[in-house]
Amino acid sequence: MMFKPDSGDRDIFARFALNPLTRALLLALALGIPAFAPAQDSVPAPADTAADNTAPAAVTEFNIDVMDVEDRGNVDVSHFSRAGYVMPGDYLLTLNVNGTEVREVTVTFAATANDPHGSVPCLTQEMVGLFGLKDEVAEKLVWKKTASTRCLDEASLPGMSATGDLSTGSLKVSLPQAYLEYTAPDWDPPSRWDDGVAGVLFDYNLNASESHMLSGNNVNSTSLSGSGTAGANFGPWRLRADWQASRYSSGNNTTQSFDWSRFYLYRALPKMGAKLTLGESDLDSSLFDSFRFVGGSLVTDDSMLPPNLQGYAPEVNGVARTNAKVTISQQGRVIYESQVAPGPFRIQELSSAVSGQLDVRVEEQDGRVQNFQVDTASIPYLTRPGMVRYKIAAGRPTDWEHRMQDETFATGEFSWGVSNGWSLFGGLVAAKKYAALAAGIGRDLLSFGAVSFDVTESRAVLTGDEEKRGASYRLSYSKRFEKIDGQVTFAGYRFSEKDFMSMSDYLETRYHDSDWGGLSWGRQKELYTITVSKAFRDWKMNLNGNYSHRTYWNRPDSDRYSLTLSQYMDIGNLKNISLSLTGYRSETWGVKDDGVYASVSVPWNNGGSLSYSGQSTTSGSSHTVGWYDTIDSNNSYSMQAGTGTGNKVLASGYLTHNGDLANGTLSASYYEGSYTSVGLSMAGGITATRHGAALHPGGINGGTRLMIDTGDAAGVPLNRGGTIQKTNAFGVGVMSGLNSYWRNSVGVDVNALGDNMEVGHPLTELTMTEGAIGYRKIDVLMGRKMMAIVKFDDGSSPAFGSTVWRGKHQTGVVDDSGSVWLAGVEPGAKMEVHENEKPVCQFAIPERLPPENSTQSLLLACSRN
Repeated sequence: MMFKPDSGDRDIFARFALNPLTRALLLALALGIPAFAPAQDSVPAPADTAADNTAPAAVTEFNIDVMDVEDRGNVDVSHFSRAGYVMPGDYLLTLNVNGTEVREVTVTFAATANDPHGSVPCLTQEMVGLFGLKDEVAEKLVWKKTASTRCLDEASLPGMSATGDLSTGSLKVSLPQAYLEYTAPDWDPPSRWDDGVAGVLFDYNLNASESHMLSGNNVNSTSLSGSGTAGANFGPWRLRADWQASRYSSGNNTTQSFDWSRFYLYRALPKMGAKLTLGESDLDSSLFDSFRFVGGSLVTDDSMLPPNLQGYAPEVNGVARTNAKVTISQQGRVIYESQVAPGPFRIQELSSAVSGQLDVRVEEQDGRVQNFQVDTASIPYLTRPGMVRYKIAAGRPTDWEHRMQDETFATGEFSWGVSNGWSLFGGLVAAKKYAALAAGIGRDLLSFGAVSFDVTESRAVLTGDEEKRGASYRLSYSKRFEKIDGQVTFAGYRFSEKDFMSMSDYLETRYHDSDWGGLSWGRQKELYTITVSKAFRDWKMNLNGNYSHRTYWNRPDSDRYSLTLSQYMDIGNLKNISLSLTGYRSETWGVKDDGVYASVSVPWNNGGSLSYSGQSTTSGSSHTVGWYDTIDSNNSYSMQAGTGTGNKVLASGYLTHNGDLANGTLSASYYEGSYTSVGLSMAGGITATRHGAALHPGGINGGTRLMIDTGDAAGVPLNRGGTIQKTNAFGVGVMSGLNSYWRNSVGVDVNALGDNMEVGHPLTELTMTEGAIGYRKIDVLMGRKMMAIVKFDDGSSPAFGSTVWRGKHQTGVVDDSGSVWLAGVEPGAKMEVHENEKPVCQFAIPERLPPENSTQSLLLACSRN
């Protein structure tokens, strides 16, 4: 039990810490007297048998002659003299394997046949399945049959030990590492993955803004938009429906829309390392362009792999001139939407499942809009020797309005790790009037990086039996330069012949734009992409750059590149001053946008910082000074003021709140003679299971989350990543945005606990499958802490050293003459006194308690059972 004594409790704690039993042990140590030795007045106490649960315990006797106790015959030291002893019965404990928490399990402890003072846990097949044993080890296990279940014969796992620890609420299992599958510090093998509990969810991202133009016709405009996911979980299956909505009004003109963008069902197949998806989806492919379809797919999921075999999630970089809304979409479906502050932004919250070309839209509060495309970088399609990665799908293409297009198609691709670092890969997309065949080879160049090359041939029959054939060639490279601390994250070149058509090109031409020669979105010819980074650690400097160049057969070229240099430095007493310089250029179909952005940030006081920023773009320049500060761990704000083009005054502010029910951002901007605007964004959701329901802050829409149940305790602070979130009035809190297939650590923030709260085991760890609703119950004891005197009805006292319990919580240990420092004191609460691990009497807390600052002790009558 964890106590948090305030200053007024210290004297009482000091007195209680040196109770007669403690003083006796200290005296025995000081005088060299054996505390455990045969004596005339003694209590039997068996030794700990953690090392061998089946061996008879050696019975020892606790020497109480040295104890300063009036009645030595009325002493209970049974729970002091046996470390690790658990009375026979059923217990809800957290399984802990080699120091790693797995999940809660119900454990039956049975008395040992050859030791009346010992007990052993029954390790069922379900529990052993969570150990993460190698297949060849699991096949050799031997099981013992009991009256109700089958228990592991521990002799079939030499070197294993399993002990119960009621003080931490855990079953601690120790195993030789050679028995276990591969693990990493934050990654567990599939046998430990948790599918969570059944439940429903609704996630949302909402954005609202209102602008008033100060020039021209002074028209007000209002914009509302939102996106999210509704869903349900049952077992390993996840049912999801994505939605998006918008409403825009300017003057007398109003447009609005609401769409369910897709409906789909998916589940993880851990033994195959794959993900099965049914319904509407976007093609997940490393070789072919993505397109929307309805059907099914089976895809090797890289996120299930150990960390050293995984790729990475894509990121989007850009620069906002004002407070702006950034919308990232793919083929019309909104993937991400949020508001950003002026200056460079870097969005890294995208799922690793996102691949292909992304459309980015940056809407400034002054009405200007930036549109550009980002190709998600991916390492060359390589596979470890002996492994096969695959992606297969079949169905019918659909458009944005869920209408079927063309005939049924099928696609499949694979990558096979041959040996010596070579990989072969290929794939096929086939429909009645379209086909594409791809083949490639990859090579791990060890210290020189990794490279791959592939060729794709396409054949398409358009309207009127017009046939188009063409090829596309791609070269990719990736390298981490350890010696210079630099990295080429992704470098690629692609050339497509004039009549090469991807499946999305074919569908667009056949059903929407019949003129292939003048295809409205451009027929791509060449594509160059590169993303690089370099760290100069001695100078505390980082350099990051990315470049994308596209040429088209029927459109002007498109270029986008940026370079960012950032450095931390110290000047006198000013530490960690941040300097940043960003330059970028964007040219899309003849429209240019160049800019330079520079900033300096100086830390000030605790959590605050003073900053300067300046930017120069094709539309003008601006200079601002700003102040950023944190109010607390959940709230922060920033303010900027300066001059813009024509030396006009501009000002803006940002307030961010991470709440218990949602995350929100409020912004406001003013530009002299041009506009005023305010904006609001909120991200959150609601999750409901049979254990309860809660509103909660947002994460990835439809993503993995954990429900924490603290029973009747409301307002319990939960902590993940430094942000505190409290359980609701029903004792339920949901932490969203958790990692899939990676170990998550979430728990109660004991530093923020109220004085009337105590928690025995505040932290929980678990690894969940994608989209799971995890569930963990954390017992929290509510109530005051105060001195009490416990007496039987006849005026005698419980045995010295006996324990007081309120449900599953031990609330105190009886001192001499029945005195006890009691926790969990609430009016009407019922408690029970245990002697020799057995209940002997019970009492109820009075309805009226002394005042908070009173030193009066409670007198409690304990009725014998």
